[in-house]
This record gives sequence, C-alpha cells and structure tokens, in this order.
Amino acid sequence: MALQINATNPEHPALLLELPWHLPLEEWPEKYLVPLPRGISRHVVRYARAGDEVIAVKELAQRPALREYELLRDLDRLGIPAVDPLAVVTGRTDPDGEPLESVLITRHLGGSMPYRSMFETTMRPATMHRLMDALAVLLVRLHLAGFAWGDCSLSNTLFRRDAGAFAAYLVDAETGDLHPELTRGQREYDLDLARVNISGELLDLEASGALHPSVDPIDFGTEICARYQELWKELTRTSVYPAGKHHYIERRIRRLNELGFDVAEMQIEHASNGDTVTFVPKVVDAGHHQRQLLRLTGLDTEENQARRLLNDLESWMATQDDYAPGDPLGARPEVLAHRWVREVFRPTVRSVPPELRGQMDPAQIYHELLEHRWYLSERAQHDIGLETAVEDYIRRVLPKRREPLRPTEE
Repeated sequence: MALQINATNPEHPALLLELPWHLPLEEWPEKYLVPLPRGISRHVVRYARAGDEVIAVKELAQRPALREYELLRDLDRLGIPAVDPLAVVTGRTDPDGEPLESVLITRHLGGSMPYRSMFETTMRPATMHRLMDALAVLLVRLHLAGFAWGDCSLSNTLFRRDAGAFAAYLVDAETGDLHPELTRGQREYDLDLARVNISGELLDLEASGALHPSVDPIDFGTEICARYQELWKELTRTSVYPAGKHHYIERRIRRLNELGFDVAEMQIEHASNGDTVTFVPKVVDAGHHQRQLLRLTGLDTEENQARRLLNDLESWMATQDDYAPGDPLGARPEVLAHRWVREVFRPTVRSVPPELRGQMDPAQIYHELLEHRWYLSERAQHDIGLETAVEDYIRRVLPKRREPLRPTEE
C-alpha cells in the first residue's frame, strides 16, 4: 500500500511529505522535532515542524486514526474547543517494507499546556478550582453538542490562560461518539468517568510531591461533578415567571450570556389563566463575547479576554466625537472598533518588550494591562491612564514575575 495523506488543506500534503514517515515516531531525528512539553498518552506523540506550523503527530492504528480525524472535524464545525485536525497519514512502511502504524496530525495549540507541566511548580488550590471550572464548561459544551467523550480527564485536555481564568480544549477524541442528543445516562457516565480519572491523576501528582498539601484529590474529582451539574442546570432549566415580568426573561438571557452561552431560540408559553409565563431557552455553544469581538475587530481571543476587551472598546468609543448610536451620520461600530485596534490595542501591546511577554498572547497582555490600570487607579483614587499603567507594569510587574507556565510555540 502506498503512502497516502488525507488533509483538510491542499497545502499541507506538500509540507508533510518532507517528514520521515519511513521511521517510527520514537526514532524521528531531533532535527524534525520541536521541544514542547507533552502530556501522558497511550500512544507515541511527537511535536514537529511542517513549514511555519508546529504540528502534533500521534501514532495509532489506521481505523481509529481516521475515525478520530473525522470526529475532530465534526467538533470543529460545531465550534467546540478542540485541537485542529490537519491530516491522517496511512500506508507507512519502514525501509525494509514492513508496515508502520498510521498517524493523526493536529495543529499545536499555541500557548497551551498539558496539566502535568502546569504542576511543575506547586499550583495553589484557587488555581485548581479555575481548572475544574474550565473542564466543566468544556464537558457541558460537548454534551450540549451531543458529543459523548468517553474519556474525560486532565490528560486528554489542554489548558490556555483566558484572562483570570483558563480555557480547556479537548485533545483526544478517540473514545468519543457524536449523537443528535445525549441521554441523561450518557451524560452521567461521562461525568462519572471524569470524576474517577481526575481523582486518579491528582493522586499520582500527590504521590510525586507535586500537589499542594491542602488539595484533596478525591474532593477535587467530586468537584467537577458539582460544577458540571450547577452549570447544566442553569443552562437547561425551565423558568416560570409572573405574566408581564418580561424583564425576568431578559435577566435570565443576560445571565446565560455572562456564562459565555448564547440563546439560539426560546419557547414561551402563557398559562391558561394568564398569570404565569413559562420560558425554555435553547442554549447553544459558548462564545457570545468572543464572536462579538471577532465580528467587530477581527481579534480572535478567549471568552473572558473578549469580555474585558469589549468593555474597554465600548468605553473608548464613548469618548469619540463621531460616536453617535442610532444616528445614521455617526461612525459605524465596526469602523470605530478597527480604529481602536489600530490606535489603542496594537500600540499598547507593542509597548511591552517581547522578551518580557513569556507565553502571553496579545489579548492576555492587554487584559493584564487593564487590570494593572484599575489597580493603580483604585490606589490613586483617580484614573491614572493607560500609558502610565503600561510604564509601571513593564518596570515593576513583569521583571518580578515568576511565570508558572513556560512559553510555548505561538
């Protein structure tokens, strides 16, 4: 059987042909590899460079490789946070003509870290709570889309910083299944697996001395269940409101948006006596602020970052002479937003020396500058301005930072 590359982009096969497919992954020469931290996997995984891209290459049998490739493409179409599938390589043979396993190729998620690398310095319990929040949100998003993961764990997840929180991304879809809708039993099975897997992973960290002494692995495994159930209830519950209290419905929609979820449509039923209104939202994938910022500015960020940047954008727009909401002669929001990117966002980010940025992407840098400005303004009891905040941040904060997450390829 001849070497065959199935790819999502016609440019990828030409770049991928330069890699040594005639060798098992374990024997790839260093010149092809990129030294990035790897998580635990049942398969051999290596990071390599293909042109300007860093890719993750996973060795596994042909059938599961093709299946996982298609599942990751499905998740991509659904807008679920997961690694980006690039290609599957089949028909590999060694120099003696002996068959080698197929490989699944995904794009490396810039700025992300496997959980074990994050515990190289002792992680505080508050930070671990944020990790559990991120993983719970990911699991809820998968279940709302009809995806049964089958192996939810910290090992199968990558984490990126998202303002003061984390964003979780699915890495391994090998055990997953996509359905029109999940049953309660399917969801609870996934959740129970997550509890057992997370507790086991944290127990391993405890045995190696990498866990904070106040962290109980069993309690944190149970925590993912509680956070999941709380979020699922808020997203799917039916609400009954007094008739005429339509602002209650608006309040519920706003609360869902603050959690990062959109309401695609809603079902409203009036009681026969006219006293109550029953409201059932159809909640869809997260990313309300993310999509709004992308539409206005072209900036592709995490959800919490987008929320903070939108607040700053709106405050800045209100100071512009041609900002006139509802006035056909005023500048359109998209025009003002791109002006903000050009005149405020980019110059501010560029003022931070590259050698001090670590793994932070531009949105994270800008978020931290806004936080620092707020802190200094509170202390001074007046707005100190962004320029002053940037100078103080560069001079006093960045040089002293002990970054728990090492830089990765962007």
